[in-house]
Amino acid sequence: MLHTTTTDNVVPSPHTSPSAPGNTGKNAKFTPEVRKGLLGLGLGNALEWYDWMVFGLLSAFIGPNFFPNTDPLSATLNALAVFAVGFAFRPLGGILLGTLADRIGRRRVMLLSIMLMAGTTLIIAVTPNYETIGPAAGIILLVCRVLQGISTGIEAPLSTSHAVELAPEGREGYVAGIMSFYVNIGILLASLISFLCSLVLGGAAMAEWGWRVPFIIGALFGFVVLYLRRSLPETLKAEEMATNTPRAVWSGVRKHWLSVLAIIFVVGAAQAYNYAWNVGLPSAARSGFKEDPTAVFALTTILGVILVVGSWIIGKLADGKAMSKWFLVTRILAIPSVFLMLMYVQPGIGGFAAVLLGGSIVLVLNMTLYNVVSSSLMPKNIRGTGVALGYGIGVALFGGTASYLLVWFQSLNISWVFPVYVAVLSILSIVFYLAARRTNGIFVGK
Repeated sequence: MLHTTTTDNVVPSPHTSPSAPGNTGKNAKFTPEVRKGLLGLGLGNALEWYDWMVFGLLSAFIGPNFFPNTDPLSATLNALAVFAVGFAFRPLGGILLGTLADRIGRRRVMLLSIMLMAGTTLIIAVTPNYETIGPAAGIILLVCRVLQGISTGIEAPLSTSHAVELAPEGREGYVAGIMSFYVNIGILLASLISFLCSLVLGGAAMAEWGWRVPFIIGALFGFVVLYLRRSLPETLKAEEMATNTPRAVWSGVRKHWLSVLAIIFVVGAAQAYNYAWNVGLPSAARSGFKEDPTAVFALTTILGVILVVGSWIIGKLADGKAMSKWFLVTRILAIPSVFLMLMYVQPGIGGFAAVLLGGSIVLVLNMTLYNVVSSSLMPKNIRGTGVALGYGIGVALFGGTASYLLVWFQSLNISWVFPVYVAVLSILSIVFYLAARRTNGIFVGK
């Protein structure tokens, strides 16, 4: 199957999707094999984000268990530092596993990604605390987070690329919606399960051993996903893998360097907006403006529901439409909407709610589409490497630092700098996307 675009200089990219020949367009049907494949890929996304978010949510409990407990604040900061290390290793995951995906196929790397995440999550859940094994506890935690960073660096970009290659041509909007839906389900489950464990077990039990329960749930979930992914269809042909040497892959990536640069900013701008709304604003509300934590968590849960439902709706609306036009419109909307946060300049849960929920529509528009748009910028034979590399750098540079920058600028009483920063990232993402599309073309959708 060919994916082409209306741009004159596009090189079409062959699919090896198990969809029926001629089964294209908005009304194209998904075969049972493709549906099962999308389920395995989507649930893997949910698991990755569940495990990733659970660590951050429970860091106040994790720190004192893995590091010296003489100062709870220092122990928590140590845990958060380990959390940040995972972001730094995402680009490495893109380089190593992305190249591997273009060499040996998507399916094997998708299995490896889930094995890494499920296995390390289980290790974290059962590792004895600092009092029992001393500094080894912190070292084990650090190694697990490094491996999880490598896993996460390939999971989101490659699973979306794999899903796009499986689906019939013209159904890219649906793929964007369904993959984003599962991501948001994972994030929402992380908050919900952490909340339920705390409610049922109580604070004392959570601090001592209850924090391990969400990790055990995540590990068990991972082995279910691993079972589902065993039957994933492979979208690379044997002859494609045979000719895709590491030198050939990286030669292609260098040739499409402008597309990689565009992906960095397409991903980075979306993630900066995302982490500002999901992490930065709630942190500022709790620490800076001393809002009631229960009210803040209630509103962030509502935001999570909006993202889950909204991603499904956006996928339906964008199905069969030109992804490039949808991307440009939604990214342009992000430029003024990010300035909504300037309305929240003094304590008041009403102001926080207005800003958080007011920006949620533009947030869900951008977060639903950016991975499929990124996949469209790279040809199939180097898509695993190119997309994962751009994704990893974008998240590490702009996503992982967004919430910190937001709170830091607020502490310096220059809150206006952060929305300007995100607006500039959004503008650059549009400029580089258009430049890459003109120079290299797009290879998925139109």
